[in-house]
Amino acid sequence: MDALKLLALDEEDLGVVSAHVQDAVFKVAGISYDARRHQFSLVINRFVWEKANRRRRSFERRRAVLLFKCVTAVRSLGFDRTDMEAVLDLLALRFSVRGEGPEGTVELVLAGDASIALDVECIEAQLADTGGAWETAFKPRHPEGE
Repeated sequence: MDALKLLALDEEDLGVVSAHVQDAVFKVAGISYDARRHQFSLVINRFVWEKANRRRRSFERRRAVLLFKCVTAVRSLGFDRTDMEAVLDLLALRFSVRGEGPEGTVELVLAGDASIALDVECIEAQLADTGGAWETAFKPRHPEGE
């Protein structure tokens, strides 16, 4: 198994992680925030973009965990946090620095104008595949320029 493990400690690193989680899907039940440990985690089924060349007839998804440390607050918009079976689509990760940094807000941009905002002391994110891959016939599509 060629499991992916990435660490992001700055905005450039976060962009790499963002590319690997684009079009990941997850249930609301997979969202967790531990305020005492200042950790936010998300259990996702990520699309394996690194193996998605155009000649393939099938593609892969993998179970993964996206973890953010140094999180001081979490806000969500555009979805019902009590609907544990709701499936959300993660489009991108964005960072907005506050003041002179390194603190700021990491925004998890979701389909349907939804989002999760994490106030962080600094960028410290980890992405790790946690299970094997499974086949999917569908590759996410994006309009030109997205």
